[in-house]
Amino acid sequence: MSSRILIIEDEASIAELERDYLEINGFAVQMEHSGDTGLQQALTGDYDLVILDLMLPKVDGFEICRKIRDKHDIPILMVSAKKEDIDKIRGLGLGADDYIIKPFSPGELVARVKAHLSRYERLLGHRGQKSEEIRIRGLLIDKASRRVYVNGREVVFTTKEFDLLAFLASNPNRVFNKEQLFEHIWGMDSNGDSPTVTVHIRKIREKIELDPSKPQYIDTVWGAGYRFML
Repeated sequence: MSSRILIIEDEASIAELERDYLEINGFAVQMEHSGDTGLQQALTGDYDLVILDLMLPKVDGFEICRKIRDKHDIPILMVSAKKEDIDKIRGLGLGADDYIIKPFSPGELVARVKAHLSRYERLLGHRGQKSEEIRIRGLLIDKASRRVYVNGREVVFTTKEFDLLAFLASNPNRVFNKEQLFEHIWGMDSNGDSPTVTVHIRKIREKIELDPSKPQYIDTVWGAGYRFML
């Protein structure tokens, strides 16, 4: 079965060129020319990789990248005519796997697509038999039974506390702001309810940290959010 590629690019001529070269190499390609429709397609469609332009109408590539990464682990190749390092750093920081500067040869794009798909498939292979347990130092999170152990002692968690801890531990070293965490765990926009996340983080720390004031698992990144430390 051909790998499915989503191209989100507002310049039709560029998108069509990318599509033609990818289809010649056996990929199935879908194109979207606006940020809002591209985001909707990326979140609801079944794709193996997304080629994402940075400058798009209605919703820019940074926002699309962030929202895709909140929901999917698929490779994201960000494309832009902007050469500034800050844009590249920001894009990669939001979860993009690669950053390609226009103009580029179609052959280079195809090569990068193949490389990232190959890497992702190998990763999936390793994950295919993965345990439902997360073990980090003295902490054990059993996602199948929804139980948590600290240094061999079981600690009781509420549903949302467990969901929040398991989500952060499943995405180590990535920073999530309160709004992202609220949207992912509670399934809705925060609408001012983001302090709920702070309360849950505090309760989780009280249960898993030796000293909650000096956390070794869930770190506060001031002005940015929280991350789970390996």
